[in-house]
Amino acid sequence: MAILPLHKGPSRNGRQLREKIILFVILVTFAVICFGAFFFVPDFRDKLSTNPSIPNPVQAFVNQHVQQLAAPSPVNQDKGLVAREDDVKNVAEREAPSVAAIPGSQNVIKQPVVPDPGQPVKDDMHAPAAVTADVKKAAETEAPPSPTLAPPDPKTAERRDFIVKMAKHAWNGYETFAWGQNELKPISRVGHSASIFGASAMGATIVDSLDTLYIMGLKDEFKKARDWVATSLNFNTGAHVSVFEITIRFVGGLLSAYALTKDEVFKNKAIDLGKKLLPAFNTPSGLSYAQVNLGNGAGQNWNWASGGCSILAEVGTMHLEFAYLTAISGDPVFFQKVQKMRDVLQQVDHPNGLYYNFISPHSKAWCQRHVSMGALGDSFYEYLIKSYIQSNKTDMRARKMYDDAMKALEPLVITSTGDHLMFIAEKREPSVQNKMDHLACFCAGMMALGADDAPADLKPKYLEWSKGIVNTCHESYDRTASKIGPESFYFDGGGDAKGTVSRQRYYILRPEVIESYFYMWRLTKDPKYREWGWEAAQAIEKHCRVEHGYTGIRDVDSVPVQHDDVQQSFFIAETLKYLFLLFSDDDVVPLDKWVFNTEAHPLPVLKGMPAPS
Repeated sequence: MAILPLHKGPSRNGRQLREKIILFVILVTFAVICFGAFFFVPDFRDKLSTNPSIPNPVQAFVNQHVQQLAAPSPVNQDKGLVAREDDVKNVAEREAPSVAAIPGSQNVIKQPVVPDPGQPVKDDMHAPAAVTADVKKAAETEAPPSPTLAPPDPKTAERRDFIVKMAKHAWNGYETFAWGQNELKPISRVGHSASIFGASAMGATIVDSLDTLYIMGLKDEFKKARDWVATSLNFNTGAHVSVFEITIRFVGGLLSAYALTKDEVFKNKAIDLGKKLLPAFNTPSGLSYAQVNLGNGAGQNWNWASGGCSILAEVGTMHLEFAYLTAISGDPVFFQKVQKMRDVLQQVDHPNGLYYNFISPHSKAWCQRHVSMGALGDSFYEYLIKSYIQSNKTDMRARKMYDDAMKALEPLVITSTGDHLMFIAEKREPSVQNKMDHLACFCAGMMALGADDAPADLKPKYLEWSKGIVNTCHESYDRTASKIGPESFYFDGGGDAKGTVSRQRYYILRPEVIESYFYMWRLTKDPKYREWGWEAAQAIEKHCRVEHGYTGIRDVDSVPVQHDDVQQSFFIAETLKYLFLLFSDDDVVPLDKWVFNTEAHPLPVLKGMPAPS
């Protein structure tokens, strides 16, 4: 029987042949339709390919976010952030971007307008979904071109240009005498490496400086750094390295460079390194070891760390980087690892609401009753509020953990009896030490960031604390002979905000005070923060600059100074970047589109971040 009515044919055999041909055509057509539905209709394909082994919130984050993920538009080139022309050729055809250029410049480089992660996505992050091949592609949608804004006032522009010259001087010394090494000894004119990098020369300064060079528009320097990463950066070392330092400097630096440029070289290197760090999480609790051997994956903790315990600031300072690794790779394992650590830190007992500086990765017990917003504790708190920001303010667990921690720390926010300076004391139970680290000066900026969306009872406190603490940190600079602050300062009989312990009066080119000036300027627009930043820049230029770079100093109260002959990689990555941004307009790395990791590497605010399950 014929499937369709047919016209009469000359014979029965002829009719049968035609019927067979038509039947064949119908079957082929049906097969093509089914094939197309499976491979080209996303919802249909996703329903068939759901992976039940991956928790839905993390899985949905991967699927939703990676498809639309890309960096915010690089800002106008007269602001900085100049892309290298041959760097963007690889993405030009894929993204078909608009371009922007500097009017009247002889060194104009076309700059892509990359997709904006701020585009809305469906609020169904808890629905089942699957990791598929096209999950790893960025969205094709474009953000509108960055607005053309007037340059800063002449005085501010001159100061910003001066900071760029400082960066070029630091970079040139490293490039000339320590290229490919981790850091520079500018007086000895040789490379330098600390134990945190293991025994290998991994080009820490190159990777740490990538986004600073790009943001400042130093295109030739950026090109050379990018090419070195592409051809020479590898992680085939058999030495133990610091998981924390490698994460914030290397993974963070590579991720930021990728977010700014969309150059796949940086993405691939970051994912490769992220995978090599994963064995560090192989502990009974999931809290990572402090060190990992990048060759064989063996993990261990520092011998000096309270009997081999993990450090709060280290296990609490990987969330931003690993969340973004999952976003760009489509692999949920990175995000799962840091979520697991946050689960543990949330669930353990918190006497009086406090988080102590050392915790066992085996028993999950606190190892000491030591609380600090400086060394050992600092960036754990920073990453709570910044995780909330990175998640586009949807990670309410991180927000609550942050606010609860600040409430618990309130008794340590003290106003000195002498000069009435506000500071955050350290606690070694049962005693309180009236001391503050240079490292802890970052918290003024952190608290100012945390004031937005804060509970009504905490917002005025955050604002008061941020202003009081940044003022104290400025005083720690202003009260020294060099006008540079010491590593630690005290509030006791020797005077307030003074480095009364001689062995703690050194300065190693740290950024935290300038970092808080940057945030306080962005969030309050009080011009004194730019003035204080300029004072610090001038003091660093006067006392830390040498013929082939910049070096730390051994005693900030002894002038003329003695140099320590080390140019830390974070000097270009953090100190000079924050100074440059302090003297730039708000559209240069805007805070509503970017969040800085603790090494000052900007990462994009993400959409579709899963809430903890």
